[in-house]
Amino acid sequence: MLIRNTDPFREFDRLTQQLMGTTNRPSVMPMDAWREGDTFVLEFDLPGVSAEAIDLDIERNVLTVRAERTARNGDWEMLASERSKGAFSRQLVLGDNLDLDRIEAAYDAGVLRLNIPVAEKAKPRKIEIGSVDAKEAITA
Repeated sequence: MLIRNTDPFREFDRLTQQLMGTTNRPSVMPMDAWREGDTFVLEFDLPGVSAEAIDLDIERNVLTVRAERTARNGDWEMLASERSKGAFSRQLVLGDNLDLDRIEAAYDAGVLRLNIPVAEKAKPRKIEIGSVDAKEAITA
């Protein structure tokens, strides 16, 4: 036998957090981002979402991640439902210093991982300085 305490205010708070999000728990997919050498890494938590239900798009410098977690159908009575269902998305504006043509995506254990390399034009480089009389060259 399951004992269930109901608190209507708690349920209302949970619904509000799912719809509007809070600073602690956004209503969209949670994300981590960091840099490893010449690669930026993004990870999105998408537990319970199949790889086929994830859609990645880039238009100009805007990355859009869309996913859908479908509700399970069956002949049962739901006792608790805290995980959000349906379609959700997240958009990120990516800088010009990233090579958007070489993004790699992998999905494993409910985590979508994107590796985005730094663009060659954004990497530090040496510029050779020549003299006016072309007798000597200086490397800066």
